[in-house]
Amino acid sequence: MPGRDVPAATAPPLLRVLVGQRLRRARTHRGLTLRDVAARADVSIGHLSQVERGLCEVSSEVLAAVCRALGLPLAALLRGVVVDLTVAAGEDGDAVPLTAVPRRAGAAAVLGPPVHAHRRSADAVLRAA
Repeated sequence: MPGRDVPAATAPPLLRVLVGQRLRRARTHRGLTLRDVAARADVSIGHLSQVERGLCEVSSEVLAAVCRALGLPLAALLRGVVVDLTVAAGEDGDAVPLTAVPRRAGAAAVLGPPVHAHRRSADAVLRAA
């Protein structure tokens, strides 16, 4: 029926959720607490927690500050999110062509596996590009 919402099972993941998951993985991989990163980025612990859980949109200023606090290049974070979105779309979906996304050596080590690794691995997505 026109005007109905897309069922949750087929809806693409929200960008804020993927960004938050990537930030949390980067933080825990580095052995840092929410308190550590929040202090370094000059944001509240509560706000950072909401960002990591995908409960709120993050401003570009806060995102840049959190990436700096993590020692994670913003571009590397965004490349990882593009991979997650591509994997979530599936091979036949409306995937973003990864040929348009430059890949730096070592990015996979920094970013870890995609959030939706059960569909397709990040390395397979990058090799196919």
